This record gives sequence, C-alpha cells and structure tokens, in this order.
Amino acid sequence: MKRMIGGEADTWRRGRQRLRRGIFILPSTLTIGNIFCGFYAVVHALKGYDALSEVQTAEKLFNQAAIAIGIAWLLDNLDGRIARLTNTTSEFGVELDSIADFLSFGVAPAVLAYAWGYGSTPGLEKVGWAISFLFLICGALRLARFNVMARTSSDAFTGKTSKLDKRYFVGLPTPGAAGLVAGLIHFFPSPVAAQAGSQRHWNSLLLLLVMGALALLMVSTLRYTKFVDLGAKLRQPFLTLPLLSLVVMGIWFYSDWMMLLVAGSYVLYGPVLKVGGLLQRIRRGGPHPVEPAPPPK
Repeated sequence: MKRMIGGEADTWRRGRQRLRRGIFILPSTLTIGNIFCGFYAVVHALKGYDALSEVQTAEKLFNQAAIAIGIAWLLDNLDGRIARLTNTTSEFGVELDSIADFLSFGVAPAVLAYAWGYGSTPGLEKVGWAISFLFLICGALRLARFNVMARTSSDAFTGKTSKLDKRYFVGLPTPGAAGLVAGLIHFFPSPVAAQAGSQRHWNSLLLLLVMGALALLMVSTLRYTKFVDLGAKLRQPFLTLPLLSLVVMGIWFYSDWMMLLVAGSYVLYGPVLKVGGLLQRIRRGGPHPVEPAPPPK
C-alpha cells in the first residue's frame, strides 16, 4: 500500500515538473514567434522593393510585412505578461526578448520604411539610408537603456541614479515606434514609388521627418505609460468585456484604422504629457526662482 502511494506521489511529482518546464518554455516560444515575424517582415519588405515595378504585388508584400510587425507587437506583449503571471521570468528570457525586439521593432521597420517609402525617391536614397540607420541605432540604444535601468535604476545616457518608476517607460518604446511605421504602411500600402513626381518627393520627405522624430523620441526622456493597472481593471468583467469586444471587432473589421489610431495615439502620448505638465506648472506660477549664490568672501 505504501509502495502504491509512493508511486503515485512520484508520478504526480514528475507530472508537475513536466508542467512547470512547459510553462517556462511558453514565454520563450512566443518570443521566438516574435523573431519569426520580424524576419518575415524584413524578407517581404525586400521582396516588395524588388517588385516596385508591379505595384499590386509590391503593395501586397508591404502590407503583409506591416501586419507581421503588428503580430510581433502582440506576441511581445503576451510573452512578458505570461512570464510575469506564471513567475517564469529569467535572465535568458530577458536577453532573448531584447534580441527579438531589436529585429522586429528596429531592423524590420527601418528596412520597411526605406523599401516602401524614400528608398526609391531620386535624390533621397542616401538621406533615406542615413535616417533608417538613425532609427535602427536609436532603437538599439533605447533597448540597451531599458535593460540597464531595469537592472540598476541608472539611466545609461545620463548616468543618473534614481528610483525607477514602474508605471512609465523612459523614452518611446521600440514597439510603439515600429507600430506607427507599420500602421502607416498598413493604412497606405501602395508604395511611394507609385506616386507622381512632386507628390512622391514630398511624401518621402514627410516619412523621413516621421522616422527622424520617432528615433529622437526613443532616446528622449519623455515618459510613456506601461499600462500596469490594466490587469487589475480586467477583473471588472461587466465593464471591460464589452470594451474588449469592441476593440476585437474594430481590429477585425477596421484593422487599418485601429492600428494607425492606437500606434499614433501612443506615440503622441509622451509629448502631450510633457506639454500638459509644463502648462500645469506655468498655471501654478512656474518653477520657484533660484536664489543667487552669495558673493565670495
């Protein structure tokens, strides 16, 4: 009898260990899916660039690349939340997630913007190459700063050490910047090369400005919310389930509008929050005047 009970206990223990190993693998599997989406987006962006002479084919390829970046954004949100909910976070997972983010939200949008937009505009090829590289390197710096601050609460750019506010990111997160690029291309999948001369030139310049602004926002000190309270609010089903249903239906039927609206709103959140804080301080009378230093004796 004791042998049977002991055998059942061993079987239950082994089953529990296998389940725990499976739970540990799940976040990394989602991260690998994120990497696949980033690679898929890069390949389709290059294929679209080669097919610019066939507008419909190029439009389809660019749109698929933009959708892949959107799916990568979804997987990036899921793997972190699942790892925290199941208490399976690890140093390996953090490093793998950073590599995935660099590919999907750094390399992929930089290549996609160049191929879809200004890369084929006469006179802007070199400038476009430089702006895409600026976006890429700022994304890498943003990810490096996030990793440093998460470990030491010290800003990798300024070297200042302060208490880390877990409610906010410092600088625009790379998924937000990549999401706006993907949202623009998903909304306007027809490549800029298919447009008329002057319109093509001005739209290329506008995209260059957008990419440059996104690069600067990523390395800025503007605050962007993490939506850390979202999990608690989801426990109110009578309020959140109808809203989630509307969001799902909106994404399903109007993915182009929803993707651009959500990404654009999040990118603008940081500057609007900063301007709102400045206006609030001005209304309160501005910062206290600095007293002059006493003259030397």
